[in-house]
Amino acid sequence: MTKSELIAALMRKHPNLQLKDVTLIVNTVFGTISDNLAENNRIELRGFGAFSVKERDPRIGRNPKTGEQVEVSKKFIPFFKTGKELHIRLNKKSG
Repeated sequence: MTKSELIAALMRKHPNLQLKDVTLIVNTVFGTISDNLAENNRIELRGFGAFSVKERDPRIGRNPKTGEQVEVSKKFIPFFKTGKELHIRLNKKSG
């Protein structure tokens, strides 16, 4: 689902809200999550999951085209861990 599809889905569920308001809400939520991750803060949404930042150590990698060794510097990556309720919902057995 893209951000515009999410906005459209929210508009269908809440027809009393205006497009500009729903767009502002979605952009504010994503912006707040992004800003906090950039500051190395953890964001927890109970029942859904938690966003955090993990550090990858520097290493020696290989250029896939040439096979040449290259230094890969330390980097930070976003990480998401599902919450218990989402995990249960995803792994519910049908039937």
